[in-house]
Amino acid sequence: MTTQEVADRLAELCGQGQFDKAFEELYSDDIISKEPDGFPDALVQGKEAVGLKQKQFNESVEAFHGVVVSKPIVAENFFSVSMKMDVTFKGAPRMDMEEIAVYNVKDGKIVREDFFFTPQM
Repeated sequence: MTTQEVADRLAELCGQGQFDKAFEELYSDDIISKEPDGFPDALVQGKEAVGLKQKQFNESVEAFHGVVVSKPIVAENFFSVSMKMDVTFKGAPRMDMEEIAVYNVKDGKIVREDFFFTPQM
């Protein structure tokens, strides 16, 4: 897949709330995932470890009420999207979350993801 194809597919799946399918289909075994500095597990490497991080996030959510993913912006082997999620975390009030995600693609798979947002602690 080209970077544009990966970007379009990720936006499509995430926009439908199919984050797990996107992860299984589009991510490299050697994926690196980066959250903002100071965030727990700010840098995680390897599909198993990133999958565990994703599972822990999903388990912290009581309900997803909606997600909006922008059209990807592609340059060379990189693309970015903005994501807006309406979510209720367990034991917390409903909230809106926004982030910019930047992805690096190699050989048709996502090899790195960097998330930019202001943590709400």
